[in-house]
Amino acid sequence: ACACPERVGNLGVRVNSLPPLSFLGFSLKQAPLKRTPLHDFHVAQGGKMVEFAGWSMPVQYKDSHISSHLHTRHQCSAFDVSHMLQTKVYGKDRVKFIESLIVGDIAELKDNQGTLSLFTNAKGGIMDDLIVTKTDQGYLYVVSNAGCADKDSAHMKAKLQEFKVAGHDVDLEYLEESLIALQGPSMAGVLQEGVSDDLNKLTFMSSVLTPVFGIRGCRVTRCGYTGEDGVEISVPPGSVIALMERLLACSQVKLAGLGARDSLRLEAGLCLYGNDIDETTTPVEASLVWTIGKRRRQARDFPGADIIIPQIKAKTQRKRVGLISTGPPIRQHTPILSLDGRIIGEVTSGCPSPCLKQNVAMGYVETSFSKLGTHIQVEVRKKFVPAVISKMPFVPTNYYTGY
Repeated sequence: ACACPERVGNLGVRVNSLPPLSFLGFSLKQAPLKRTPLHDFHVAQGGKMVEFAGWSMPVQYKDSHISSHLHTRHQCSAFDVSHMLQTKVYGKDRVKFIESLIVGDIAELKDNQGTLSLFTNAKGGIMDDLIVTKTDQGYLYVVSNAGCADKDSAHMKAKLQEFKVAGHDVDLEYLEESLIALQGPSMAGVLQEGVSDDLNKLTFMSSVLTPVFGIRGCRVTRCGYTGEDGVEISVPPGSVIALMERLLACSQVKLAGLGARDSLRLEAGLCLYGNDIDETTTPVEASLVWTIGKRRRQARDFPGADIIIPQIKAKTQRKRVGLISTGPPIRQHTPILSLDGRIIGEVTSGCPSPCLKQNVAMGYVETSFSKLGTHIQVEVRKKFVPAVISKMPFVPTNYYTGY
């Protein structure tokens, strides 16, 4: 997955009389918004533009949200994710620098391999999720969330100053490149025509610098946020329209917006920063212990380690879980109750699953209720609706890990 996206406004939006997309939290607020280099292209293609983390972004196009979602699962879709923060970390102490901020083991990565990690604070809370790639070009390539861009950059700059004062060799560069996510089972067939590298050798969470359809200066990383096989392509902003037009020339590729991106990520059991994880949530509570490197656990040398490490062995009071229900959709902030009516938690994300034809959600419950198959209730419109604690991902993922 690319680095997860972030909390958005609270107003819902109805587009073309389709089912409301209020579960996404998108807003039609008319404040001055930042625009990606593809903004006018989106409008020309019929994109319905909404406010998202301070950016004007397409929530969907002429196709319905459900059609776009299913097209991504069956063929492939192109998403504009240029609002994400892309950073290069240089210097001989670059690994030590980034590891002073996150829970991951970057030193153990192979060249051009990446990993999902977490910025944590001194209290063990999650400041953001991000992807760090250890390139063979003498820098780390970092992608983090647009909604956390100011916070992340300030956090990194403060640590950078601390490192420089201590005599360490490290520098940061914030990139202006655009970012396109091409996601779905047809991705490899579509993209292989445009690259000289054999995509069969580019496995999940690996990255390569390569021209794409003749456009130089591109970085292709096999990752994404939909649960499908896919790539994210970092491309010079002056060439991103040409690349998008070339991709859309293939009949298997359609544009997709934030609406489909959110329901796809929820079916894949992936967290949305600001909804499912935030600075009040630890990696253990969020069921993200796997992001903490074994060496880092032993060294206890990441922010909040003294709080997080003991939680791994001792049960936390609450835990992130998946929920499935029928009937009215489960939305964010829906109360979760035991069968005897006691409130035991709250939903953090929820939507009707286009693939399963059931309601899927994730949220936090008291740990004693977190076992798979546990029957609980959710309160929707002042009515109690039966639900069950379910395994995530709700829809099997299709990441490409090799032949």
